[in-house]
Amino acid sequence: MLRSLVLATALALGGTLATPAFAQNSAAASQAPAADATPVQVVQGIAHELDVAVAGHKAELAKNKEKLISIINQVFRPHFDVDYAAILVLGQHAREATPEQRSRFAKAFYESITHRYAEGLLNYTQGAVKVLPFNGSLNDRRTVVRTVVMMDNGKTVSVDYAFRKTQDGQWKAYDVIIEGISYITNYRNQVDAEIRKIGLDQLIKNLETQGAQALKSMEKDQGH
Repeated sequence: MLRSLVLATALALGGTLATPAFAQNSAAASQAPAADATPVQVVQGIAHELDVAVAGHKAELAKNKEKLISIINQVFRPHFDVDYAAILVLGQHAREATPEQRSRFAKAFYESITHRYAEGLLNYTQGAVKVLPFNGSLNDRRTVVRTVVMMDNGKTVSVDYAFRKTQDGQWKAYDVIIEGISYITNYRNQVDAEIRKIGLDQLIKNLETQGAQALKSMEKDQGH
């Protein structure tokens, strides 16, 4: 449960939230981060918006997974550097892949992750995310925002978000580090093993056709 909740929360905290239709609230929407917000401001705004979008609508969302996924897509997709993250996950295989393969992998991998962990958000508790003070200066290539996620049992989990500034000047998240374990590194090892076993084309096809189940199979093979 911890893994599902934290990764699902991570999906929702990677960028600016567009308030879902059933959770429209002008006061809350006004607190959404501006386009030129710093990474810390982005995460602070999202922590508030996540309270509005999820905490009061769990029963409704539990009955409608597609709506739950649509929240994540509104929250996350426009403000997460999907293509850059996919290149990092592919590792050395990115250099061998064609532009089409990289594009297909990025889309299929993101959608598989979304479906794999979406229901973890149903365990989210209002006010569960605390953004820690930011120390140091902004680095366009890698700036880390540190947060603590409070679990229902009272325990806390350290969750860091790595941001970079894109060519159009926007800060976008590309990695999530949970208790010191990088999302990128974790899946890079799994993807590398899978590509060596079945090839990149077949892996992409599996992700496109099997989605979350393909990820589960990969995780099982790697002992996760």
